[in-house]
Amino acid sequence: MNAAIVAGERILEIYDSPFDSTLKDDGSPVTIADLASSSIIIDLLTSTEIPIIGEEKINLPFAERKDWSLNWCVDPLDGTKEFIKKNGEFAVNIALIEKHQAIFGLITEPCKGRMIAGGLGLGVHIWDYINDPEMTTVLTIQNSLKMDDSIVWIGSRSHPNFDKNWITRLEEAFVSVEKISKGSALKFFDLALEDAQIYPRFAPTMEWDIAAGHALLRELGGTIVSLETGKELEYNKESLFNPHFVAKTNAFLEREKKFSTLRPL
Repeated sequence: MNAAIVAGERILEIYDSPFDSTLKDDGSPVTIADLASSSIIIDLLTSTEIPIIGEEKINLPFAERKDWSLNWCVDPLDGTKEFIKKNGEFAVNIALIEKHQAIFGLITEPCKGRMIAGGLGLGVHIWDYINDPEMTTVLTIQNSLKMDDSIVWIGSRSHPNFDKNWITRLEEAFVSVEKISKGSALKFFDLALEDAQIYPRFAPTMEWDIAAGHALLRELGGTIVSLETGKELEYNKESLFNPHFVAKTNAFLEREKKFSTLRPL
């Protein structure tokens, strides 16, 4: 946790000063903040002797990774486009993967000094680590929505791609459907707090974009599944790209069970 907090402090120092951005080979932007945060986190996590996969590092080929029983999965600055726009919607993501499953995750929101963390058997906690570091709120599993047939789905701020047929199916299943947008893994705060119940993604993402959020959702009874296969996502794969997916809270899963007319989304 300290790694994410220290990295976030450095990110904010750069955020509040002039900085430039460049494009990586894949066309995505990178700033000195991405690189500085990555260096801080990797230096601190190296002491655990658990191997690391991360956005701003050279990752080992699958032949060398495939037998790992544990690994860290790190996005040192998730939402670089939002960072450049200076809208505050960026995060630091750290996840622990065990045998291809996300078992622990933490996400910090540096601009608000807020962190959410938890995982398998640990519960999920959220707190203001700047203003009230001793006070944490334990989140509980929401096993039912207000059964009024309304739903909130959350989408990306900078990647608004969505499948119209899929959205139509969602709208047909519920009386009221509201969409909200947010950058980076901060969407998982909304899912964990039940401010949104479902997050579909129809554009490319990498493992480090969602692994931490997946661990949090799993502990709260939710999941992230492939839109193609319906199977739960795995990590430390041969390809570090995720398939198109949908993240669902436990309350949404309960809603799916309740309404027989709602095919799994």
